[in-house]
Amino acid sequence: MRRPWGNSAWAIPASGSYNETMEQAVRRDKFAERRAELGEAALQTLAELGYARTSLREIAQNSAFSHGVLHYYFSDKLDLILCSVRQYKARCVTRYDEVTTTSTTFDALLDGFAQALGETVHNEATLHRLWYDLRSQSLFEPALRPDVEAIDASLEKMVWRVVSRMAELAGTSVPTSSDLAYAMFDGVFQQCLLKHMSGDAGAIAAMQASVRVLVRQLLALPAAPVKAASRRAKARRAPVAA
Repeated sequence: MRRPWGNSAWAIPASGSYNETMEQAVRRDKFAERRAELGEAALQTLAELGYARTSLREIAQNSAFSHGVLHYYFSDKLDLILCSVRQYKARCVTRYDEVTTTSTTFDALLDGFAQALGETVHNEATLHRLWYDLRSQSLFEPALRPDVEAIDASLEKMVWRVVSRMAELAGTSVPTSSDLAYAMFDGVFQQCLLKHMSGDAGAIAAMQASVRVLVRQLLALPAAPVKAASRRAKARRAPVAA
């Protein structure tokens, strides 16, 4: 009795051919896993050095891996940097998922989002700097553009998920496009990063305040009420009339 697949292209290959195919797949998987491990391990060194100052040899001198190992798994520094940044940004785009899905009120989500933004600037400033460095370099390096555009698109979707959920909780809609919303938040975030890395101790708090204002303006919501303590503080700072 003939098998249902007969002699068609769906026939199971001979055992030798099948085993060889499986072995090749395993080797590819192990190679990809090793690349991911090396990319992750080199991420901090890349973040400290930046794109222009980085070479595979320089990374090897500042890490636990030899130049030969890095060169075996990566064709050049661009290959390594993109591997590292892709992995980091893949984590970034899920950073706000928990607060987005668990918040049950607009204010809770807005406060949680602002808090998380501040924490990532404080804890991962050099990694964010590497991303902006890479994005700027893509203006000069065509080879960078496809990956930078893909990462930017994933970040845009991340911001849109947060803003859309805020609008839902506020009982309204977002009266703008996702790319414009992303541009607004990205600009505020980058300015905060610049100031924070220049030693401005108030940069993060200022960004968080700006985000709260931006969200309300973006969703056409009334301004948040000024707390009594804030009014008293402003009154103390106000000049006394002559």
